[in-house]
Amino acid sequence: MISDVLADTKDKMAKALEVAKDDFATVRTGRANPLMFQKILVDYYGSPTPLGQLASLNNPEARTLIVTPFDKTALKEIEKAIVAAPNLGANVGNDGEIVRVTLPELTQDRRKEFVKIVRDKAEQAKVAIRNIRRKAKDDLDSLKEVGEDEIARAEKDLEATTKTHVDAIDDALKRKEAELLEV
Repeated sequence: MISDVLADTKDKMAKALEVAKDDFATVRTGRANPLMFQKILVDYYGSPTPLGQLASLNNPEARTLIVTPFDKTALKEIEKAIVAAPNLGANVGNDGEIVRVTLPELTQDRRKEFVKIVRDKAEQAKVAIRNIRRKAKDDLDSLKEVGEDEIARAEKDLEATTKTHVDAIDDALKRKEAELLEV
């Protein structure tokens, strides 16, 4: 019973940590990174589809990304979605075969904006982890056939797991901030 609750909690917290790291990857630094474009949604035949499923992404240069659609009819929609994407400010060009995306040089103010965005994403991830902890604590408290000592031990394990995952988010945040502020 207790081990099931703790194992489930660890899995959920690990997934929340992975989501946070993926979100950090979508915030651009000075280089063009295909991960930044993976979550851009393109209106493909009436349904929002992630760009990563519609095209191959590669970056031949530091600030340039080439988007090669698998279906050439989606070229205009892909271009529109990239232009409309928040926090990119990219110059987008379409030659009928590919979409060439050129990212402008980051100013110091823009870097600070991105740091704020990353901190906000980190805080959202921490809140998600705390919500998982709260649910697990409620589940532990609802167990009737288990002794108080065992519940207290399980709650200590729960707190240690929570601290580990929150610290991992903080570490990822520090790395991303350093990457963003690097000129």
